[in-house]
Amino acid sequence: MWCVPLAFLILQTPPEPNAPRWESAMKAFEEKDAKAMPEPGGVVFVGSSTIRLWKLDESFPGKKYVNRGFGGSQLSDSVQYADRIVTKYKPATIVLYAGDNDIAGGRTPERVRDDYKAFVAAVRSKLPESRIIFLGIKPSPRRWEFREKFQKCNQLVREVQKGDSRQIYVDTWDCMLGPDGQPRKELYLVDTLHMSVKGYEIWNKLLAPHLEK
Repeated sequence: MWCVPLAFLILQTPPEPNAPRWESAMKAFEEKDAKAMPEPGGVVFVGSSTIRLWKLDESFPGKKYVNRGFGGSQLSDSVQYADRIVTKYKPATIVLYAGDNDIAGGRTPERVRDDYKAFVAAVRSKLPESRIIFLGIKPSPRRWEFREKFQKCNQLVREVQKGDSRQIYVDTWDCMLGPDGQPRKELYLVDTLHMSVKGYEIWNKLLAPHLEK
């Protein structure tokens, strides 16, 4: 009988993707919670750096929304850490932005869709009545080459949401394009990827009506 050495099996076991990378961010969130745990029934923002850089106190004064964005993350990371940065707060509404890092990192629109479905499942397993708002992937100048894949992701997510009134899609695409059909540069920082104050002003107006319901 052929036996495989234990050392070989250990070497061939793939590490959990990004697990150590985000542990410091998770612990930082938990330290904040230890000082002041957010009240249940609120709104939690989660996702990549577009969320992390969002100054929620200025955008939505007095609302005490919870920001749990961690820069550079992909949608699968929000799935992996859902219990630590989403469901533990028992929010009534979750605002999610992710996907463009995924595509830029080589993942397919179908994988993003599947990760979105996994995120919904992770939330609904603990919070069946919570609303999930997906902010459509934005058309940044820096990643304009991926525009067709971004639009495909957005389309696939919308298809997943059909028939579920507690899943909401917010379109961020057309409003960030100029008359020439190109991304409006003034809506982005000098890195042409992350949004400027003007960009967030547009998103605040898009999102506010959904948060007030």
